[in-house]
Amino acid sequence: MTFLLAVVLALGGGVALASQSSINGRLGDAAGVLETAWLTFVLGAAISFLLYFFFEPPHAMTLVTAPKWQLIGALFGVVYILVSVFAVPRVGIAAATVAVITGQLSMSLLIDHFGWLNNAAIPLSPTRYLSIALLAGAMALIYLGNRRRA
Repeated sequence: MTFLLAVVLALGGGVALASQSSINGRLGDAAGVLETAWLTFVLGAAISFLLYFFFEPPHAMTLVTAPKWQLIGALFGVVYILVSVFAVPRVGIAAATVAVITGQLSMSLLIDHFGWLNNAAIPLSPTRYLSIALLAGAMALIYLGNRRRA
């Protein structure tokens, strides 16, 4: 049941990310990339604080005691938001999303394969190579579809 719940929540997160990228892309085109990113992070910080304050149970480690290299994950969130706000109006939501997912999957396969960032090593296999090829194919098909429409 926990696995199914995690998958359903992850799918919902994907729906939210695609929606956020689309909305932020339109806003970024009209109001500016940095202003849109700023708004995203200010509202996200306020909501996260409220969720933390009311719902977060105590943990063995805090942000102060966590290994400092783990704190750089927040910087990658900034990169993602800035890239999506910039890219969506220029290439469309589908092309931007599949490009992000292709990059995300490729990097996650490397992290798994080499066991980087304190993760268990899971070697590359033919099915994992196929997943990259299929995503690259999806990216190419979306790109070709965008070119035909333009």
